Amino acid sequence: MQSPLGEALVQQEARVVEEAFDGIFGEHCLQLGLWGDNRTFLRFARTQRCVLIAETTVGEPGAVGEFHRLPVESDSIDAILLPHTLDFNDRPHEILREVDRVLRANGHIVILGFKPVGLWGLRRLIPGAGMPPGADHLIAQRRIRDWLQLLDMRIQSERRYFFRWPLPRKSVRPSQKWERRGQTLWPELAACYMLTAQKRVSTLTPVRPLWRRKPKVVTGLAEPSTRVSRIRFDTND
Repeated sequence: MQSPLGEALVQQEARVVEEAFDGIFGEHCLQLGLWGDNRTFLRFARTQRCVLIAETTVGEPGAVGEFHRLPVESDSIDAILLPHTLDFNDRPHEILREVDRVLRANGHIVILGFKPVGLWGLRRLIPGAGMPPGADHLIAQRRIRDWLQLLDMRIQSERRYFFRWPLPRKSVRPSQKWERRGQTLWPELAACYMLTAQKRVSTLTPVRPLWRRKPKVVTGLAEPSTRVSRIRFDTND
């Protein structure tokens, strides 16, 4: 993301994440994957502690580990940020399951992703203006939403952003007016999307056993049977 276009994207995403973190509090915030520098997004977190986990030591992250097998205790994190993490990984389902595992009840997840279609989705057709290297696993916003709902997470907000032509230029002027116009007039052409969700509180109602009454024996009607009926349960059902 060293190009002027990439720098403009990171600046816009910093604003988007700052708004997403507003109102998210707690003890621990976790970022999976380096995007920008170490403090591009975590400086906006309102939790007591912030940690960045990467799969390599490039960029000096706070910790190194595999995203689909996080070295984190279950139910211990209040907020998790995935800045294009799923775009660069071929195990998105496993990553989201790990996120669900380590999130506390009412914890939040913030996901940034490239839209497979739109202005930047068409970049792959323009010579010299392809997607960032390694972004080979673009996932549609709707599919991410469906996956989170399958994990019983509550979708809180969705936003599309960054309406810039995907052409290499020497300079890119940031324009919030252009961003607002794009969100209102042509949201489908956005380069990226942000999706936030909250882990639901599990409300399990204990089921009390129905105590059976002892059968009354009526003499003279029938002799008790000594045969035992066996029911075979098919484990494949």
